[in-house]
Amino acid sequence: MTTATSGQSRRWAILIAIGVVGGLLSGIFAIGGGIIMVPLLTTFAKLNQRVAAATSLAAIVPTAIMGSIAYLVAGEIDLVAGLFISIGAVVGAIAGSALLKRIPLFWLRWMFIVFILLVAVRLVLVAPERGNTLQFSALVALGYVGLGLGMGVLSGLFGIGGGIVAVPALVGLFAISDLVAKGTSLVVMIPTSSIGTAANWRAGTVDVRAGLLVGLAATAASIPGAALALALPARLSGILFALLLVAVAAQLAYRAIKSQGASAKSIPARSLADEE
Repeated sequence: MTTATSGQSRRWAILIAIGVVGGLLSGIFAIGGGIIMVPLLTTFAKLNQRVAAATSLAAIVPTAIMGSIAYLVAGEIDLVAGLFISIGAVVGAIAGSALLKRIPLFWLRWMFIVFILLVAVRLVLVAPERGNTLQFSALVALGYVGLGLGMGVLSGLFGIGGGIVAVPALVGLFAISDLVAKGTSLVVMIPTSSIGTAANWRAGTVDVRAGLLVGLAATAASIPGAALALALPARLSGILFALLLVAVAAQLAYRAIKSQGASAKSIPARSLADEE
């Protein structure tokens, strides 16, 4: 076996492993998996940040479809809620991407980190109840659209999957079962990730081969992930999701500190340029 062939096989194995991790998390927690897959793709697959994010988003499309099917078969999806949330999420994602270039993110980022940590604390202290249903009304529909807008904006601003926001919001604000919240979140990811992937495809930022390998592995892994989510007790599921939120908050905090450091270094450089 040549060195080139060995290196290619190793890269394929890395991409498949990343897909398995992302797929399991997607099935268990109904998140896109990008919050985990992007840093893994940049660290181990050596993709740059932009290509890693685009490739991860492409891999989410089949993963979300397969995960949604698993939850649908179990009767744990609210399709009406998913429709209204998707409408808001698509509009919100476009707005978030536009706002990214116009507003300072420093305080917004830290407020969001605090919000995530508060949600994590609530999930630990208050166990989600299963079997709850919400009577549909015009006000509830507006609430779903508003939730979708929030998901989309945060996704556009911070590059996080909507499930990080949708699942706790559906459980805490709409009193929906955590399993239905997860299944509905996966349904919402299908149109939003598809639209994002189409845009990235046109921009040429998707590594097609890597996306196929990661996507196939993630799709296969999402099925046992969803089965595990359905089997987990509500209390344990809430605690595990809270731990995931803490990990997300830590990653966002790291990005914020790193970004602040880079900005601080650039200020003296600009001052010197001005003096010259």
